[in-house]
Amino acid sequence: MARTLLPEGEEPDPRFTLANERTFLAWIRTSLAFLAGGVALEAFRSPSVPEHLWSGAAVLVLLVGMLIGLGAAVRWLRVERAMRTGKALPVPAIVPFLAGVAVVACAVALGFVIFGDFGMEL
Repeated sequence: MARTLLPEGEEPDPRFTLANERTFLAWIRTSLAFLAGGVALEAFRSPSVPEHLWSGAAVLVLLVGMLIGLGAAVRWLRVERAMRTGKALPVPAIVPFLAGVAVVACAVALGFVIFGDFGMEL
């Protein structure tokens, strides 16, 4: 399978390959944390937030976790190929995405703090 994914180039120094693998595993750990967060959101609903908003937030968090996992695999493969062919390492595309997710999450949290239950009675 290694020759299918990495058909060209020569084997890099094992230290670099292992560092790439550790980075991949760190991203996977982040992905699992988002997946657990999505499950927790669905399991522990707030009575002051409408059900469709709460479920939507849980689905979004789960989707972010899935995208992080996919991005981790793509990043690992791109970096491994770059190391084997002696090219420059690719820019991580997932970092701006996660920065955007963090900004949106902070805005939502700020909304909860300022507006509380959004003025809705259940």
